[in-house]
Parts: sequence; C-alpha cells; structure tokens
Amino acid sequence: MRRSGWRIEVAFSVALTGGIASGKTTVANLLAEHGALLIDSDQLAREVVEPGTPGLAQVVTRFGEQVLTQAGSLDRQALGDIVFADAAARADLNAIVHPLVRRRRAELIAQAAADQIVVSVIPLLVETGLVDQFDAVVVVDVPSQTQVARLVRRNDISPEQAQARLDAQASRAERLAAADWVVTNSGSRAELEAQVERLWSQMRSKAQGCEPGK
Repeated sequence: MRRSGWRIEVAFSVALTGGIASGKTTVANLLAEHGALLIDSDQLAREVVEPGTPGLAQVVTRFGEQVLTQAGSLDRQALGDIVFADAAARADLNAIVHPLVRRRRAELIAQAAADQIVVSVIPLLVETGLVDQFDAVVVVDVPSQTQVARLVRRNDISPEQAQARLDAQASRAERLAAADWVVTNSGSRAELEAQVERLWSQMRSKAQGCEPGK
C-alpha cells in the first residue's frame, strides 16, 4: 500500500509499533491530540471475539467451552493459560484473530475522510509481516535495558521474565529497519512531546504529497 508522489483520495495510513514497554500508547495518544484518528489493534482484537461474533465461535470450536465464562463471554485468563504454554495453540489463535482484526482495521481506514491521518497501533507489526500494508511506519524506540526496567516495575516480574518477553518479539534492529520515522522515548516527557510535534508536522507534509522544505 505504500505510495509515492501525490496521494490518492483516501486516508493516509500509518502504522505505529515498538517493543513491549516502549511507550506506544503514550505516543499514540499524543498523535491523537494533534488530530490523528487512532485504531488500536488490541481493542479490535477484543471486539472480534465479543459474544455473538463469528470470531468467538471459531475460538470455542478450536479450544472448547472451557474458554468461556458462565455469562458466555471469552475467559481471557483461561485462554491465556492455554496459548502461552503452547506455541501451536497460540499460532491457532492468531490464525483466527489476526485476519478478523486486519479486516476490521481495513474497514475503519476505508471509512476515514480523505484528508485524515489514520494511525494504527500494532505491537506485532513486524512479526506479522504487515509493514507494506501501510503508507508509513513509526517505531517507538528505547534501549532494551529500559524496556526490561519498565516491565519489571510495571508488571511486577523478574528481570529474567521481562527479558524473555522481549526475546519473544522482533529484535530492535528488525523494527528500526522497517521505520520511516523513529520516536526515541528514553528522555523526558517534554522531549517526547517535542518529538511527536515534529513527527506530526512531517506526517502531514507526507500525507499531502510533499516533503518538508520542498
């Protein structure tokens, strides 16, 4: 979907990604304050398996009614206990949920106004091979040691557990290789806000079909 030159009359679609505990949500919210339309992949993943959806029916067919609450909604803890202990089960779940999320995301992007900048927050953008589905990619970057420290503090886990979660994702180098823009989130809040303000200006220029200063 990446385009060059003057843009066609559809929304400018940007993927925002980054490693765990990098600050993706903070950057996304700052972009929303500037006017971006946010699409949260985690929220979509919850929506596509709500009660009564085909997605939930597929999950139950694969994993059984043990993953349902008494009220008939998805028991995320029960499902998590299964998939985090079994790579094959996790792959099966992803094969159900990811296509549904991609379809819903595409619908939302298509519904956006032509002059809108749409930012899709996708933690596993690189891992799922979706980079080329967007006009541009923003990577929120922090040193791995900062990620570990934040995870230990935020999730009350050991440094070894935090490192294992980092190791399960794409490497920092792999994410940076996919980036059109990089936001470094290892400084102060004021520094981050200034970076995002510059980023927004550059995104608007690119969406309009020209580079800043040209």
